[in-house]
Amino acid sequence: MTAEKGENAVVDNPATLVWAVRLLYLQCAGLAALTVWLTIVTVTRTLDVVAMAIALIVLAAIGAVSVFFVARALGRRSLHARGPAIVVQLFVIAAGGFLVQVHPLCLGLVMLAWGVLTGVLVVVPPTTRALGVD
Repeated sequence: MTAEKGENAVVDNPATLVWAVRLLYLQCAGLAALTVWLTIVTVTRTLDVVAMAIALIVLAAIGAVSVFFVARALGRRSLHARGPAIVVQLFVIAAGGFLVQVHPLCLGLVMLAWGVLTGVLVVVPPTTRALGVD
């Protein structure tokens, strides 16, 4: 008896991997929204330091694109995407820790929890088996 394609998809991609990829795509969307917001603020306000504003926009855009490619590679079960996915979560945790110190506290706590949750989902045994580590 052979399994249908829909059944294989569930077996091949455990829920932990699927949710890790979804959370990474959500982080990508957040960075894209930040890029748009920074662009709007830069265009609508008079800025003394235009070069710094443009650099910040470019860095946010590079971050969004990078996280997108990490999420896509992890979704395709590439073992080499696991390390960058964990590094992204370390950055999210660091940003959350900074926000906890300087406020808004709620956003900092959300980012800390989000980074820890996504990082754990990337390294739990079902995900590592799906990526071929075990």
